[in-house]
Amino acid sequence: DLIAATLTAVRMRLRPIIMTSLAFGFGVLPLALGTGAGAGGRNAIGTAVLGGTVASTVLGIFMVPVFFLLIRSWFQSHSRHEDAAQPTHTESAA
Repeated sequence: DLIAATLTAVRMRLRPIIMTSLAFGFGVLPLALGTGAGAGGRNAIGTAVLGGTVASTVLGIFMVPVFFLLIRSWFQSHSRHEDAAQPTHTESAA
């Protein structure tokens, strides 16, 4: 079943995705929270990078499996329609 296989893959990849995103987020956190000379520019860049990391992680965890299932089912339904629409040719006895 396609849904069961997708859920198994999501469960298997969830922890590595979260760990990688957290490690990168914690690495960028000092840039987003820094103080001192030039902190305004660094804070802006750090906040943008941290926000992008959070957004891409959330979208990657939830939306990629959904889009995979939608696109896969769409292609499967179209291939079935094309197979049914093609006429079968039989050779006539001459």
